[in-house]
Amino acid sequence: MGSILALKELSKFYHGVIALNKVSCSFEKGEIHALIGENGAGKSTLIKSVSGAIQFDEGSIVIDGKEFSSIRPGEAIDNGIAVIYQELCLIPSMCVAENIFIGQKIGGKNLVDIEQMHKKSAEIFRQLGVDIDTHTMVSDLSTAQQQLVEIAKAVSRNAKVIFMDEPSATLAMAEVEAMFRITRSLKEKGVTIIYVSHRLDEIFEICDKVTIMRDGEYITTKKIEDITRKQLINYMVGRELDAACPARDNPIGEVALEVKNITGNGVRGISLKVNHGEVLGIAGLVGSGRTEFAKVLYGAAKKESGQIFIDGKEVTIKSPEEAIAHGIGLIPEDRKNEGLLLEYPIDWNISLMCLKRLSKHFVIQNDKVKETVMKYFDRMGVKSPSIHNLAKSLSGGNQQKVVVAKTLAAQTSIIIFDEPTRGIDVGAKWEIYQLMNELAAEGNAIIMISSDMEEVLGMSDRIIVFHEGKVSGELDKENFSQSNVMTYASGL
Repeated sequence: MGSILALKELSKFYHGVIALNKVSCSFEKGEIHALIGENGAGKSTLIKSVSGAIQFDEGSIVIDGKEFSSIRPGEAIDNGIAVIYQELCLIPSMCVAENIFIGQKIGGKNLVDIEQMHKKSAEIFRQLGVDIDTHTMVSDLSTAQQQLVEIAKAVSRNAKVIFMDEPSATLAMAEVEAMFRITRSLKEKGVTIIYVSHRLDEIFEICDKVTIMRDGEYITTKKIEDITRKQLINYMVGRELDAACPARDNPIGEVALEVKNITGNGVRGISLKVNHGEVLGIAGLVGSGRTEFAKVLYGAAKKESGQIFIDGKEVTIKSPEEAIAHGIGLIPEDRKNEGLLLEYPIDWNISLMCLKRLSKHFVIQNDKVKETVMKYFDRMGVKSPSIHNLAKSLSGGNQQKVVVAKTLAAQTSIIIFDEPTRGIDVGAKWEIYQLMNELAAEGNAIIMISSDMEEVLGMSDRIIVFHEGKVSGELDKENFSQSNVMTYASGL
């Protein structure tokens, strides 16, 4: 099949910074084509340029043989371009059918034909093999169902090319399989899917080709069968990474944290220990209670019963402030809503939890604040021209580094990482892993909650598995395997 979308020498500049540098590549009709690269590689800029969300500075775009030296959102939609962003663009207070056909004319000259809108929506869902009531309010749908509404919206506009940006980031395993089925059915109908994901296993499972970007430049395009996972990673990062997780060989010390029979926030009777210098992995299926337990431990959710011991001494924790005072820090799963204040500068975010320590007689000592901010900004390798830039301006990986910097600046020694690498690229993952190893080598206790099996098996010294709000099993390193973890996670 021929090219449906081609980019010719496409460039975009932001205040002198090159976001896209003469990118030329093409995508064929009826293929699932991965677009990958580290955070900051230029993927988002490319998508926004093609969809008309931003205006590129140089080059052109060819859509189904028609060349554009510039393009507006309406033109992109009319020519078959659709984007399903990771943060879905739906209106919660409107029903499913209204969201699918928003901005489109259905019915007579001045009136919307409601019945026809629902009928067409139902037909699209039938074609996709989806069972959703078109009268349901979007606010009542799960994340997976909302994503299906976004796909239906693209189909309703007769999209020829659909960009899917991290489509599986918030989905459970069964929901991912359903999304794959629909994606393949769209391919069979001749639709081109440009699949943006940091999950390499998915790319090798579902994609036909992969295009790799780095530092705003096109690197290469390969057929999936012609490239290995290791080669793919090396193209992305521009250097060789020998393993998915860096090795760690530091001594493990005495018990740092012990909890006995913790109940609350949906978990029951949780008992576990984590030692100084240890990375304790916590695995389990979505909804098993891992994040709920972390919030109880951090004082963000109420503990109904049970005991918490730090270095052998029982402590009471009723708030995050008390947890931090006892040396417990949390890097939350939802970094944008729970880990950062996006509308505030980077330095403000990093110093947020240590201002009391850096104040004298209730007056903030600005020189000490700046010294502390720069220490952890540099240690984390945050990529930003200035510590005064807003947190929302950073890529996902760099936002995560700021959350970690904030936690370390609070001088915590028992650190809970909840899904530490979700939505960040391979290179940034490696940096987070190396940091965790460094923290463990310094004698800190690390609790790592993760749904990434490779991450759990590769980074943990021990694994505790949750099932339906309880601990269902514990694995020492010699017993690590995916099947053992899944057996406990399933409650078998």
